Parts: sequence; structure tokens; C-alpha cells
Amino acid sequence: MHAGDGIILIDTGFGERPAFCAAYLLVENGRAAFIDCGTLHSVPVMLAALDAAGLAPDAVDWLITTHVHLDHAGGAGALLRELPAATLVVHPRGAPHLVDPAKLTASARQVYGDALFEQAYGGLVPAPLERVLEAGDGQVLELAGRPLLLAHTPGHALHHLSVWDERTRSWFTGDSFGISYREFDVGGRPFAIPTTSPVQFDPLQMKDSIRRLLAAGPEVCHVTHFGAVRDVQRVGLRLIEQVDAMVALAQFLDEAPGRHEALKQALTKLYVDRARIHGVVDPERMVPALLEMDIELNAQGLIAWLERGRRAERRSQL
Repeated sequence: MHAGDGIILIDTGFGERPAFCAAYLLVENGRAAFIDCGTLHSVPVMLAALDAAGLAPDAVDWLITTHVHLDHAGGAGALLRELPAATLVVHPRGAPHLVDPAKLTASARQVYGDALFEQAYGGLVPAPLERVLEAGDGQVLELAGRPLLLAHTPGHALHHLSVWDERTRSWFTGDSFGISYREFDVGGRPFAIPTTSPVQFDPLQMKDSIRRLLAAGPEVCHVTHFGAVRDVQRVGLRLIEQVDAMVALAQFLDEAPGRHEALKQALTKLYVDRARIHGVVDPERMVPALLEMDIELNAQGLIAWLERGRRAERRSQL
């Protein structure tokens, strides 16, 4: 799907429905860059998008991963093998996990089990160290003369970066600007929620990163889940409000019986109420139907943040 100005949105096919997980292909004067790439299963989809744009694999200069969560970068090593001229660009904290994905693979298999891991992600291929660039904060890549600025944007993960395209005054934000499924659009106005997935969610960092994105005055944020988000200033301010609201709920329910389930119910109500205010029809049905997995992950991440704070407090008392 062409978003204009050399930006092509790619549905990676990850997830149980279309328009759930995106990657992007940027094209400039016959050269190309991928931003995120989905899983191992997504590699044929990425190559097909390149072919549909009339480009050969050796036209790709950059494969940029916003962070190393597997729905964004699980296929990076395998895709890199098909792109002979490309350099893999990744946050310095994430680079070791793509060069040697053994720990990342073992952790994911432990969480999902072998069968589900293979079905969802298909495994990880190591990226050759000599083809990896650790992205500095503020570093600028050139795509046939088109500058792409890399900004470290922690909060969702410590190894998160976003990409600023001055040409279109747009950010490619991975998960740093929340998730915004097109089914929730009302009159062309997007609805978004933060994504606080485990295990590195940090509310202060997340809010600072959102403010940094907004400070550039973007016209569009291209999010992974899913697509182009406009009305950026309004959406960003609402995201910051929601981070605070979600943290308050997690703190309030910290010692509640059945904390995890209680927090999921509270988050569901928060999103239903905000979706209703946004104008979404039947939010009591829409929110659980489309956000069930995101609510589960957000609850896990908020609890992980609480537990991390508790451990830090204990250490400070030793």
C-alpha cells in the first residue's frame, strides 16, 4: 500500500488478522530502506513488496529495526541474507541479540513453548556482525540523498529507536507512539493507546519519548500497529494522559487479590470509556475483540514495572 512520497506500507502478516503488524519500505531514486521487517515468516512478503516496487534486492541500502521484539525484527537476519548491499541498523542495546539471537530465542521459546514459537515466529537467523550498524542517538543515514535521522526513544523498550524522515515530516515510531488500529478511526480521526509490553516499560521514559516525537512537529507518525497516524499532537497528548492513567490503575491495584486479572479489567474499562468518548460505535464489543492481546501485554508490562521498582527499593535498603 503506497502512502505517497516513496513510502510503502507492508502488512507483514504477523497476527491473527490483517492490518495488525506493519513494516515500511522507503524508496528514493532507485534505492530503498526497510523499517522493521516482521518475523521469519514475513521475509517473502518483504521481498514481494520490493519486487512490486520494481526494485531488486541489491537496491536496499538499509534494514532498520525500531527494536528487537520479534514482531518487529524477528526476520531481520533472514531478510538480510537476501539483501546483499544492505546494512542492518539497530539500537546498540539490541544489536547483540540480533548478532547472536540464542538468548532471545530461548526466552521466547520459554514464554510461548516450542510449537507456538515456531508457528508465530519461525526462528531467528543470526546477523553477521560486519553487516550491523549500532545506531547512535541523532545519527543520520542517507538514502540516495534523503536524510533519515535516528532517535533513541525508550519507554516501550530500552533498545527502541524511531526514524525521522524530514522529506515528509514524519516519524516511523515502532511502538514508541502507541498502537492505533484503523478499525477505531472515527471520521478519519485515529484512536491510540500506549503499549507497555514487558519487561522494560518505563512511564517517564515513554512520556519523554512521546514529547520528543511531538517536538519535531510531525505531520504523520507511521506506527507498526498499524499504519499512518495523523492529528499527531492530539494523539500524542492523549497517549501521555493514558500512560499516567494506566500507571495509576496499576499502583492502585498492586495489592489487590487477583492483581493481574483485576488490572486487565481496569484497563479494558479505561479503553472502552476513552473509545466511547472518541466516538467509536459499540466500544464494549470492539475493545475486547481487537485489543485483547494488547490488554494482556499491557497488564504484564505494568506489573513487571511495579516489581522492578519493588526490587530497586529493596536493594536501596540493603
